[in-house]
Amino acid sequence: MKKINFLIAFMFITASIISCNNKPENKQDVASTEQQNLNEHPPKGKDDRKGPPKGGSPEQTKTLEEIDGYNIGEVATDFNLKNVDGSMVSLASINDAKGYIVTFTCNECPFAKLYEDRLIELHNTYASKGYPVIAINPNSQVGGKESYESMQQRAKDKNFPFAYLVDEGQKIYPQYGAVRTPHVFLLDKERKVQYIGTIDDNARSPENVKVKYLENAIKALENGEQPNPNITKAIGCPIKPHKA
Repeated sequence: MKKINFLIAFMFITASIISCNNKPENKQDVASTEQQNLNEHPPKGKDDRKGPPKGGSPEQTKTLEEIDGYNIGEVATDFNLKNVDGSMVSLASINDAKGYIVTFTCNECPFAKLYEDRLIELHNTYASKGYPVIAINPNSQVGGKESYESMQQRAKDKNFPFAYLVDEGQKIYPQYGAVRTPHVFLLDKERKVQYIGTIDDNARSPENVKVKYLENAIKALENGEQPNPNITKAIGCPIKPHKA
C-alpha cells in the first residue's frame, strides 16, 4: 500500500512540474503569448483602414468615347443653374473670367469630402486670376442628404467661397461626360475644354500629393500652352442617375 501511495504522489509531482514549465514565467511572457495569438489569429470585424471605405474601384473605368461627353478642344454649352444662395449662375454671368474650373461634386461621397478643402484653396488662389471654381452637384434630388437644402447646409458648414449649383433633372453632367465625384473640366475663356480628370494624384492624402494635374493645367493656360497631360482618370464615387 505504501508503494502505491508513493507512486501516486510521484506522478502528481511530476505532472505539476511539467505544467509549471509550460506556463509563462511572468506578465511580460503572458503579454508576448497573447500578442502572438493575436498575430496568428487577428480578431474579426476590426478595420484599421484610413480614408474612404471599400466598395469597388474609385477610378474611372470608361473612356471618353464610351462616356460620350466632351472631348478636349470642344466648346462646352453654357448652363444656368441655381446656386445655394438662390441666385442663378451661368458661365456667361461670371465677369472677367479667363477660364472655368467646372467641378462635379456632391455632399456625401467620401472622395468629394476629401477634396473640398483643396477646391476651396484652388478657388481662393485662382479666382482672382480669372479661374473660378464652379461646383455642380449632379446627385441632388428632393429630400435626403443630397437635397438642395442639404447642399445649402454643406456650403454653410464648409464656408464655400465658390458657387455650388444644383443640376436639377441631371441635364448637365451627361453633356460634360462626368462620371465621378469629383470630376473636373477646365475650360478656357472661349469655353473650350482644355483638361478633364482628377485634381491631383493623391485623393486620400493632400500632404502626399506629388502631381497637381489641375493646377499644372491652369498654369499651362496662363503661359499660353496646352496642358500636358490634358486627360487623367477621375477618382471618386460614381454619379448616380435618378430612377425614372
